[in-house]
Amino acid sequence: QVQLSESGGGLVQPGGSLRLSCAASGSAFSSYAMGWFRQAPGKEREFVSGCSWSGGVQYYIESVKGRFAISRDNAKNMVYLQMNRLKPEDTAVYYCAADPRLPSYNGSYYWEPKSWGQGTQVTVSS
Repeated sequence: QVQLSESGGGLVQPGGSLRLSCAASGSAFSSYAMGWFRQAPGKEREFVSGCSWSGGVQYYIESVKGRFAISRDNAKNMVYLQMNRLKPEDTAVYYCAADPRLPSYNGSYYWEPKSWGQGTQVTVSS
């Protein structure tokens, strides 16, 4: 397993941008699919975005498609989530996750990663 640590959360106005970063420790980072989940108050944690081992294949839920972009730098053991045109409904704790398996899709994304970060708060409010 890898150890994950997120950063970059904060308070932003609607329409603004944030970039979340996730640093991974341990070897074989490039053998892990990476992704981001979020959990809003009173709601279940949901998959937001993911990428394949090289970053060449990316996954997004509909509500963030066109606004969020996931990327990774295997040389630095980092994964990022660029979030643009943020909305109040994006407010949540965002978690970085890793697993050797890719997310699957059957009407919705299914992914049960084995490694999780501690989370970083994103608040979108005026």
